[in-house]
Amino acid sequence: MTDGAEILDDEEDGDGVEAVDDHEREPDPSDSLKTFGAVVQGLREHQGLSREQFGSIIGYSKHTVESVELGRRMPDERFVDRAEEALGNTGALRRAAPFLTRGETGLAVWFRKWARLEKKAVSLYTYECRTVPGLLQSEPYARTVFGNSLPPLSDGQIEEQVEARLERQQLLYTRPNVPFSFIVEEHLYRRRLGGVEVTRSLLDMALELSSLRNVTLQLMPLESEFHACLDGPLRLLENPTRRRLAYSEGQKNGRLISEPKEVSPLYQRYDTLRSQALNPKESRGLLERLRGEL
Repeated sequence: MTDGAEILDDEEDGDGVEAVDDHEREPDPSDSLKTFGAVVQGLREHQGLSREQFGSIIGYSKHTVESVELGRRMPDERFVDRAEEALGNTGALRRAAPFLTRGETGLAVWFRKWARLEKKAVSLYTYECRTVPGLLQSEPYARTVFGNSLPPLSDGQIEEQVEARLERQQLLYTRPNVPFSFIVEEHLYRRRLGGVEVTRSLLDMALELSSLRNVTLQLMPLESEFHACLDGPLRLLENPTRRRLAYSEGQKNGRLISEPKEVSPLYQRYDTLRSQALNPKESRGLLERLRGEL
């Protein structure tokens, strides 16, 4: 197996790190979401409504309706209530909603194991030099990132991935006792990927999230004589048993690193980079200046 092509199945080894399986296999979306979506679609078609017409009635876009019907999106309570009313008040949707479980659609197959570990981590650390980390992306920026994918993604695929990214971001709000540390290269906020409006939304998002007590955001300045992470992006976390793990990602692959002798120097690099980056107050000041320039 090539480095970084580790795709995880449902079997765990004795140390709590899941084994790897063939990289061509992708987990299916949640069966409960697919079943719920099929029921919504069946009831909608029975009423003779298109997705666009149905979305207009319940106050959602046709893309959202499509995502729910295909099992790609977890419907919120409002969607369930409005869909129930619009589709005959049979009670089927309200009764089924409590049993829905989330799948892993919208996440790159090599990233899914790490995403599961994130949900239980007691601390998370991220260094990025390619694009702004997903947890810090505004919705317009995320759409721009996925819109630049090659081969091109369909509208449905972009919608699916954006929704998965926005859902992951809820970790920052729902886990207020978990420290999230980010070190991001300054040039990523200067690049203006997607244009001025997209960049403005990105900077607004950075300023909002960096105001949370559990989020630390540092920028690595454009001019620096020293840099501890020249080998590329890096993600680190501690799990509930205080075991340290790392994740490294490249083109179309990702590698979970669990061996302590490999993880230790990566923590050393991140700790050193923290001292080389602007401190959180200086970083926020720079973000505010960049925002003022737009």
